[in-house]
Amino acid sequence: MSTFSSPDSCGRANQHPAVGLIAGPTASGKSDLALRLAQSLMAAGKPAVIINADSAQLYADLPILSAAPPPQDLAAVPHLLYGAWDGADSCSAADWAARAREAIDKAHAEGATPILVGGTGLYMRTLLDGIAPVPPIDPAIREAVRAMPVAQAHEELSRLDPPKATALHPSDTTRVHRALEVVLSTGQSITHWQQALVGGIGHRITLAPFILLPDRAWLYERCNRRFGLMVEQGALEEVARLLERGLNPQLPVMRAIGVEALAAHLRGDWTLEEAMAQGAQATRTYAKRQYTWFRNQPPPEWQRYTAIPPKDFDFSSHFVSLFHD
Repeated sequence: MSTFSSPDSCGRANQHPAVGLIAGPTASGKSDLALRLAQSLMAAGKPAVIINADSAQLYADLPILSAAPPPQDLAAVPHLLYGAWDGADSCSAADWAARAREAIDKAHAEGATPILVGGTGLYMRTLLDGIAPVPPIDPAIREAVRAMPVAQAHEELSRLDPPKATALHPSDTTRVHRALEVVLSTGQSITHWQQALVGGIGHRITLAPFILLPDRAWLYERCNRRFGLMVEQGALEEVARLLERGLNPQLPVMRAIGVEALAAHLRGDWTLEEAMAQGAQATRTYAKRQYTWFRNQPPPEWQRYTAIPPKDFDFSSHFVSLFHD
């Protein structure tokens, strides 16, 4: 797996425009920190915009269940790419990166500092490093490959692309099928395409990254409290409206954290208490995966804040110094 390539991260000697990046697991306080940073920049006479980098907050259907910023925060500072996709439309990492690039370039052209905030590491990596320029897959090949049992697909992949087959677990259906359809459709291995990333902006910005990795017990307790608060604020009604649309259950919006649990209650399969317990558990499990990802994947020079953020810690001044030192 590649790592983020942001050679100008926190650089001081270059003249590239600044981009703030606040990342970390769900419930770690990213949105609050982004708002405080933006307001500090604005108070210093520097316009700022906050750009969403969370795969669930992209969808207009789930503002409550995805913990999107509340209306008062949206009114205080310009927020972009929140609720920007309808749940019926799947947003890929490439789709998001293209919109994020446009938003960042527009902000810079207007003299504003863009601040990326979210917990979807794949999106951030795609934006900074770029994406593999794999040509469109032949639909007939894709259909045939996706119909194969994973064992058969892995066997075929072992014949056509032995290194990739060895690197993948034989039961990893998604990745095995993807690697096989790429080599069959393009004549080149997926590794070949992944070595030719295009479209990344890491080389042309000064990145000020900050990763929130607070104490796990503190984080999990926040996950529990937040899911209960979401239900109090209307998440159940939000899921009911989503289910009424009859969308494909494989769409990302239908697989967002908490949707399945609350849908099970609405179907009568679980009590509300059981659904809330399952939703909180799913949130904690997701936070754990994110925590591990952000601890290990970004470059070591990206700052990690591992203590429980004290109320009197001035995150905003810290970031302002990164931009202006």
